[in-house]
Amino acid sequence: MDPPGTVPVFLGLVGRKSRDQRKRAARQGVLVSFLVITLFAVAGNSILAYMHIGIPALQGAGGLLLLLIALDLLTGKGATNHPEVEDVNIALVPLGTPLLAGPGAIAATIVFVRQADGWGSYFALAAAIVAVHLILLGTLRSAGLLIKVFKESGILLMAKIAGLLLAAIAVQLVASSVQGFISSGV
Repeated sequence: MDPPGTVPVFLGLVGRKSRDQRKRAARQGVLVSFLVITLFAVAGNSILAYMHIGIPALQGAGGLLLLLIALDLLTGKGATNHPEVEDVNIALVPLGTPLLAGPGAIAATIVFVRQADGWGSYFALAAAIVAVHLILLGTLRSAGLLIKVFKESGILLMAKIAGLLLAAIAVQLVASSVQGFISSGV
């Protein structure tokens, strides 16, 4: 999870909406992320075991989803620009998940839970999850200040740069997934 790195993507998705809509999207996106990360902290091992899914598969699927979002930001021709889906709440998808609570954050949470030994470790992990989400909320809620500085053309430029960086992250996730499959012998 990268609070400052999320700002350009956030503004690319909701930068043209009203201040209240941006704040609502920030709140809802962070809440969705918190719920998803908490779910996977509590039951992630069980969910993946039940569905026979490994961490590499999770990384690969998340990478492909992020690549689609990155292409949307780069081209401006994706789902967020079609009038028939304009009323879809992007705070839930793609902001809450897979951008904030993405495959990397989910996989890291599951790994940290597996490595935890005792209540102190679990408490530290829970405190870290809460802290990072509070920082995310503060960062996204204050992102509107950048709109005043950069104006609409600057936000468009930031969205394009964010799309490029997001595409690189997506490719890295897919590469890590392939490497994970190779090293596990699957």
